[in-house]
Amino acid sequence: MKDILRLLRYVRPYAGRLAAAVACSILISLVYLGLLGLIQPILDEVFPRAAIAPAATAGKIQPFDSIRRLLGAGGALAPLTSWAGRMRGESAGTLALIAAAIIVLFVLKGLFTYLASYLTRWTGLMAVRDLRADLYARIQRQSLAFFSDHPTGSLISRVVNDVGRLQKLVSGDLADIFRLGAVVLGQAAWLFYLNWRLASFCLILLPLVIYPVARFGSRLKATSRRSQEKMGDAASIMKEGITGTRVVQGFGMEDFEIGRFTKALDRIQAAEKRAARVVSLTAPVLELIGAVGAAALFTYAGQRIAAGKLSPGEFATFIAALWMIYASLKNLVKINNEVQQSMAAASRVFELMDLPNRIREMPGAADLPPFRERIEFRGVHFAYGQAPVLRGIDLIVPAGTVVALVGSSGAGKSTLVNLLARFYDVTSGAVLIDEADIRDVTLPSLRRQIGLVTQEVILFDDTVRNNIAYGRAGIPLEKVVAAARAAHAGAFIEALPRGYDTPLGEAGHRLSLGQRQRISIARAILKDSPILILDEATSSLDMESEAEVQIALQNLMTGRTVFVIAHRLSTVRRADVILVLDNGRIVERGTHPDLLARQGLYARLYALQFKDDGQEPEVSVL
Repeated sequence: MKDILRLLRYVRPYAGRLAAAVACSILISLVYLGLLGLIQPILDEVFPRAAIAPAATAGKIQPFDSIRRLLGAGGALAPLTSWAGRMRGESAGTLALIAAAIIVLFVLKGLFTYLASYLTRWTGLMAVRDLRADLYARIQRQSLAFFSDHPTGSLISRVVNDVGRLQKLVSGDLADIFRLGAVVLGQAAWLFYLNWRLASFCLILLPLVIYPVARFGSRLKATSRRSQEKMGDAASIMKEGITGTRVVQGFGMEDFEIGRFTKALDRIQAAEKRAARVVSLTAPVLELIGAVGAAALFTYAGQRIAAGKLSPGEFATFIAALWMIYASLKNLVKINNEVQQSMAAASRVFELMDLPNRIREMPGAADLPPFRERIEFRGVHFAYGQAPVLRGIDLIVPAGTVVALVGSSGAGKSTLVNLLARFYDVTSGAVLIDEADIRDVTLPSLRRQIGLVTQEVILFDDTVRNNIAYGRAGIPLEKVVAAARAAHAGAFIEALPRGYDTPLGEAGHRLSLGQRQRISIARAILKDSPILILDEATSSLDMESEAEVQIALQNLMTGRTVFVIAHRLSTVRRADVILVLDNGRIVERGTHPDLLARQGLYARLYALQFKDDGQEPEVSVL
């Protein structure tokens, strides 16, 4: 129930249209009442009948008697008097009125059905759009630790599949719930108006309907949740197989990956089959209950008709209204099955939305002023769960300094710069920029002042221009071109079929790795942030591409405070200071010549990289 109420919050902004849809649903119910009111006149007036004692309905459903009396009363309706005279007491006249009433009522039914359905679906589509946007925004603002705990395929499944199930609920099922609910309530009131004894007799069956529906619904919700969890697992497997196609095919593992995905599909189908058994059992159970109820009702009503206390027309009207209630309840039960599946999806969606964001702004956080003086790591400790990664880092970096971070894999280099950009928060200690603790400033103002170039180049399925300007459509083309030329990317971009308006395709795979890296450098140049992080920016490049990228990096680094992470020690020789990390600590610091002269860890790493070379490498970006 909590999830339903929460889901309805997304409907609240569109309450006006939803109220209009509810009103139309009520009008549909009234139209049905009008159509049912035509049954007795057809059976008891148009067709010959035997005289019976006063019926239990006491003339409650003799609408055409009232209409003819009104038409024959004169006054404002005097022009219709002669026509009413012809109608009075004639079967042909009654048939004409019935025919006209049927046409009018079906026109009204069609109009109200269209309005109720369209308004509800419009409301539902907007509500689901808002929900999906909120969920995606929640995911986007999570820390990197969140994405380590939640596979990409699972997240995509929740945004696409789970919210997709909710879309059917709030845009389609909701309209049917309003319409069928109004019909059930309207017809129930009509039954009690016609004959309260028969209507009360029918209430005995209500608990027999409610119990199996509730039982089946709870089982279906649990089964649907398991099915959706398995769907997320399958999406993760598919994502891995597609993004890793080069490795899969290189190792000849196509059949293995197909087998993994097929097994995941089998697990989904096992859960779906359990749900299918529950859904398939619902209709026969309800039909059996309906058959028992109908047999009892016909026995009771037959006795009333034989006693002359109920006319066939009145009973036919009652049965038609009751059948409409039964059919509506059957449809509502079917919708309830779908609602339970949707509620399982809603539970997963809201569960994800309720996960706390580990990186949160402090209440009243101020914008970080433009960087001027220094960056400081003060007694910084950091751990992934229970595993310590950084231990007591103390570091002061004056503005304009180029700092190189070296060390073996797992030493903590990337973690150190991730703390600066606040992708993670320190476990203890503090990171300060110009004496401002970065936890006390707004995230956008912090990250505006940090540029990032990584080993894994991220480009988007958009044009070259939009990838360089990323998210800033108002940037003039001249600035984009200047940034591209500074990144030594202008020549190959201008040679593309449409120049800066050339679409790059998914992940920019139409370009070489070196070209993609230079576009990412152009993006960082255009951002013009005073602090720059280069995380293994050249480690995946061949020598020719690396030389081009190194020149571009030199242009990017000019006048900035730079943190460089590199496995290739030849690329850090000209840094102002080199920090050597080992087991989460800074064990050495100094310039390249100083560290070599100490014959410590840096010197050993350097010697290992170039032990097969006859001389020290000359190529360096720094």
